[in-house]
Amino acid sequence: MNNGRRNFFSKVFGAAAAALLAGCDALSQKEGFMGMLSFGEWLNLKTHRLLIPRNALAREFTEADISRYFKPNGSTDPADAAYKGLVKNGFARWRLTVDGLVERPAALSMGELRAMPSRTQITRHDCVEGWSCIGKWKGVPLAALLERAGLKPQARYIVFHCLDTLGSSEHKYYESIDLVDAFHPQTILAYDMNDRPLPVAHGAPLRLRVERQLGYKMAKYVTRVEAVESFDHIAGGKGGHWEDRGYEWYAGI
Repeated sequence: MNNGRRNFFSKVFGAAAAALLAGCDALSQKEGFMGMLSFGEWLNLKTHRLLIPRNALAREFTEADISRYFKPNGSTDPADAAYKGLVKNGFARWRLTVDGLVERPAALSMGELRAMPSRTQITRHDCVEGWSCIGKWKGVPLAALLERAGLKPQARYIVFHCLDTLGSSEHKYYESIDLVDAFHPQTILAYDMNDRPLPVAHGAPLRLRVERQLGYKMAKYVTRVEAVESFDHIAGGKGGHWEDRGYEWYAGI
């Protein structure tokens, strides 16, 4: 499937999903309707995995294509006290924890992450709300971190824990992807945006870029990467902040 056709269908299905989520509160209480949505998500995942090769790349752009203004999504300045303290000291005390079902847990400073092999890519961010922007990202391939940590055989998903409560939520923001997307070459933990350190509005000091999914999957303010077998023990158990509130877990484009 070529990029144009894939992007067309993704936008159509994404817009339809957003409309359903925004305007069908009454329907969402009906078991049969929610079952239909779950089947649609399963079908979307299976169709993408069948038609698109595992390592097929999302389209990459040139420097000339970079958006003059890249709209921040979600939180732009977390109120979390611990996060504000990290911003104040320039993230000197910040560490990325890599744990869960891994053989070699670690806590890495930004200096250690920057010393690892990196990937730079210019890609388009597609939001479920309907807007898109193109930006340049540099960061550590998630695959390199996972290979360094050594996944245990029972690991099935990678969960990203964040320093953001997104307002009044009792749980801090989190997201997740499966191992297919985790080991995709364009899945990175980005620390630079447009050749500068990631700004606070875009998730400083580290954010996920998983280029074959919609924007809400790309967690910001990441502080921990956890390998798990299931989501049952995390927040609402659906695999992400928005998924716990009715969004699809798999948002492939």
